[in-house]
Amino acid sequence: MSDKDSNWKFADDVIVESEVIARARQQSLELGIEPIAPSVGAQAAVVVAATDAENIVEIGTGAGVSGLWLLTGGTRAQLTSIDSELEHQQYARGLFTEAGVSSNRVRLITGRALDVLPRMNENSYDIVFIDADPQSVIEYVEHGLRLARPGGTVLVAHALWKGRVSDPAQRDDVATGFRTLITETAASGAVVSALSLAGDGLLQITKLAP
Repeated sequence: MSDKDSNWKFADDVIVESEVIARARQQSLELGIEPIAPSVGAQAAVVVAATDAENIVEIGTGAGVSGLWLLTGGTRAQLTSIDSELEHQQYARGLFTEAGVSSNRVRLITGRALDVLPRMNENSYDIVFIDADPQSVIEYVEHGLRLARPGGTVLVAHALWKGRVSDPAQRDDVATGFRTLITETAASGAVVSALSLAGDGLLQITKLAP
C-alpha cells in the first residue's frame, strides 16, 4: 500500500461513526448506493458546525448517511433533501427518527433534482451538499451557487471520482465534468474553492459577496 493510500485509509478509519450512521451505511450498500466516506462525512459536519449553518439543501438523500453527518454538525439546522427514489428516502426518514432528529427539521422531496431545484429560493441556504448523478454535477453546482447565500458553501462529494479526475488520460464524461468543475471554480473570482483529498474527494466552494 502506498503512503497516499495509507493516509486515505487512516483518515477514514480514525472516524468514529454513530451506530445510526453505521446502519445507514450498511443499508446504503444493500441498496446499491455508494455512500460518502466517513472522512468526507466528518469534514462536511465540520463545515456545517464552523459556519453555524441553519438551512441546508442536500441533492441525493440516499439512505441518509450524508444527511445524518450534516445534521451532526448542525444540531439546530433544517435539512431539505432531494432524491428521485422514494424507497431510499423512506429508509432515510426512519434512520433520522432513530437518530433523534425531529421530523420538523427534515423535509424530504421526492423528485428529479433538476426539476426541483429551479423552484427553490435563491440566496437562501447556508450549505448545499451534492452527492447525486455525477453526469449532472456541473448543473447541480450552478443551481447550488444560486441557492447559496453570500458566504454560503457548496460541497461536492466524489470530486476525485475514483482517482480518475487527476489523470488527464481519463476522458470519460464524468471525469471530464469533475475536472472542468474543479479548474473553473479555482479560477473564478466569484467564489473561493478548495479540494480536499478525503475519501473520494470533497470540493468546497464558498460564494463570495458581490
